[in-house]
Amino acid sequence: IKEKDESIEQIKSSVSLQDHREKILTIPNVLTMARIVSSPYIGYLIVQQNYGLALCGCVVFGLTDALDGYIARKYNMQSFVGSIIDPAADKVLMTTLTVALAYGGLLPGVLAGVIVGRDVALSLAAFVVRWATLPGPKTLKRYFDLSIPSVEVRPTVISKWNTALQLALMSATLVAPVCGVPADWPGLVALQWATGATTVVSGLGYLVSKDAVHRLTKAEVAKRIPKPHILPKKKN
Repeated sequence: IKEKDESIEQIKSSVSLQDHREKILTIPNVLTMARIVSSPYIGYLIVQQNYGLALCGCVVFGLTDALDGYIARKYNMQSFVGSIIDPAADKVLMTTLTVALAYGGLLPGVLAGVIVGRDVALSLAAFVVRWATLPGPKTLKRYFDLSIPSVEVRPTVISKWNTALQLALMSATLVAPVCGVPADWPGLVALQWATGATTVVSGLGYLVSKDAVHRLTKAEVAKRIPKPHILPKKKN
């Protein structure tokens, strides 16, 4: 009977881990989703040659990026969803800025192709990893249910440098026409080369790094399960 009870408890534990749902609408996640939604508007401003307002939008984007990260760490709001959509928000903005600036002739087409190509490749790889690490049963409904944790994406050091360089390049490229700086200014060209090089290296880094994509263990998933409120037993 004891063995039977233990078996039942193991089954219950397994089911609870597989069916665990994380809270999606946290403050950090809402801020991140707001950045994703606002990115196309920044691209629209660039196409309309409203570079000053677009630059202000990028500054707000960077401030909210730092703010949601601080809130997530300070108040223990880190989540699987956040680890996915936070870097995705950066990629959406970078892709939007890259395409818009290249369209306006402010960014070399080759560099734009490298940046966008890397992001597309990483996005396709993320779809494959999500399916491979999804707890069973594997269905499309569960696949697109981001409240079911399976992996955490951990940016590499070179990837963080690349993100910083991309932000610096996009900001400098936006500032240049406002301040009358030519597109072939040596400092801007050097920044373009540095950004292109780190883009390629960081993309390869995700393929060879063992820490970039971390599959959550059962113990790590268990820690994310909210503890139920247990009422005290009444004394007879």
